[in-house]
Amino acid sequence: MSTTDQHPWGRVDEAGVVYVRTADGERVVGEYPDATPEEALAYFERKYLDLAGQVGLLEQRVRRGAPASDVAKAVASLRASVANANAVGDLAALDARLAKLGGTVEELTEQQSAEAKAAVEQAVAERTAIVEQVEALASEDPAKTQWKQASARLDELFSAWQKHQHEGPRIPKNEANELWKRFRAARTTLERNRKSFFAELDSQHRDVRARKTELIERAEALAPLGAEGVPQYRALLDDWKRAGRAGKRNDDALWARFKAAGDVLYSAKAETDAIENEEYQRNLEQKLALLEEAEPLLKATDRNQARSALLSIQTRWDAIGKVPRDQVRFIEDRLRKVEAAVRRLDEEHWERSNPEKKARSEGLASQLADAIAKLEDELESAKASGDARAIQQAQEALDARKAWLSALR
Repeated sequence: MSTTDQHPWGRVDEAGVVYVRTADGERVVGEYPDATPEEALAYFERKYLDLAGQVGLLEQRVRRGAPASDVAKAVASLRASVANANAVGDLAALDARLAKLGGTVEELTEQQSAEAKAAVEQAVAERTAIVEQVEALASEDPAKTQWKQASARLDELFSAWQKHQHEGPRIPKNEANELWKRFRAARTTLERNRKSFFAELDSQHRDVRARKTELIERAEALAPLGAEGVPQYRALLDDWKRAGRAGKRNDDALWARFKAAGDVLYSAKAETDAIENEEYQRNLEQKLALLEEAEPLLKATDRNQARSALLSIQTRWDAIGKVPRDQVRFIEDRLRKVEAAVRRLDEEHWERSNPEKKARSEGLASQLADAIAKLEDELESAKASGDARAIQQAQEALDARKAWLSALR
């Protein structure tokens, strides 16, 4: 028996005809003339290996989750090829593997159908979330909306919608249309609110611009007043602060004009202040000299002399005039102390010379004098009798009355 007769899946006859063995018997797969039987079998075995390779690749595609419809087509095509293959090998085994893949296709179809349904549901949920975010933007109070951020966010959501539409799974047409209507309606509302907000803001800015322009003209009209115009300018500045905003670009330009008008007044005031400060400094030196003259009165005891000296100082003080503002309180406080000291001398004199009080004091002094005379007699009697206790009591009473009398005087 030749080597080819021993091949499990095929043989070559004397004429070079090649046969494949199947469960139904042998069938001719081709001829390979002018070659050895081994070479002829090897040629048709390579064709078998090609088919086996295609089956193996299809099995890999199935394991990787290839679309079931594509797998089904490939299985049908390969089974037809295997059934009529001009190849030598275990064709029945290839057919069995393909038949198994056919069963897998059914499972794969069911699985992929479920996955496709879940993917569509997820896509609907994701697109709905995009719509709800746009609707949330549209529902905000236009007066409180940060429009720059809101516009940027709307652009992001629209880009996300387009990307989802192009790259995501197709969703049912009715749902897609309904979601798009909601998205478009929310975007329209948002755009309308934005236009309305900025139209109203532009109107407000125009009003503020007009108001601030008027304030600028009034401020510029103060220039001839010089430093005397500063109080009126400050009043205009309060009005300016209450006027509101006219938009950053306009506000900056308007403020530059308004400030320039104020700078003219404050420059004039600075010149006036410089002149006054020089004069006020001389006044300060004179008033400090008066304080040196006045402060010895803090220890004065003669009220008439102190009052006369203070009156002279006060008259000259008032005639001198103003001093630098930062020195006013310091020197005024020093003068107030002197005035308070002189005033206390008057008050003390009044207390002593008050007729009613004086009368009461004289009456009490007379009574005390009588009591003292009587106690002196009692003390002499006690000493004469030698009664130590009586002496002590009389002496204590006498000392107390003398002390009271001394206090009255």
